[in-house]
Amino acid sequence: MTLMHQKFDTDPETLKKQVVVETYRSSGPGGQRKNKVETAVRLKHLPSGIRVIATEHRSQAENRKLALERLRGRLLKLNRPKKRRIPTLVSLKAIEKRMEEKKIHSKKKSIRRELQKEFKGWE
Repeated sequence: MTLMHQKFDTDPETLKKQVVVETYRSSGPGGQRKNKVETAVRLKHLPSGIRVIATEHRSQAENRKLALERLRGRLLKLNRPKKRRIPTLVSLKAIEKRMEEKKIHSKKKSIRRELQKEFKGWE
C-alpha cells in the first residue's frame, strides 16, 4: 500500500502567485506606531488552504518575507513522504501486567458479590 499525497511547489516566485496576502494592525504593545500602520501579514495558500501570519517586525515587508518563509517550511513538511508505520509486538511483561490487573479486578468483584449476598440475607 503506497501513501499518496499531493506535492506543493515551494519555489518563492510560484508561491507569491498562489498566495492571498492580507495586512492588518497587529495587537500588543507598541502604542501609536502599531495602532496606525498595518504591519501584520497573513498569507493564505490557496492550493493547500494553509494560513500563516507574521507580526514580529514593524516593517510590513519584513513580516511578508517572514510569513513566506514560514509558509515554505510548512509546505516542505507537507511534501515529505509519510513513513509507513510498522506495528510492534506487545511485550511479554505488558501481557503479564495486564493479566495481573485482571486477576486483581476479578478478586475485587468476587468479594463485592459475596458481601451483597450477606447483606441481602440480613434484610
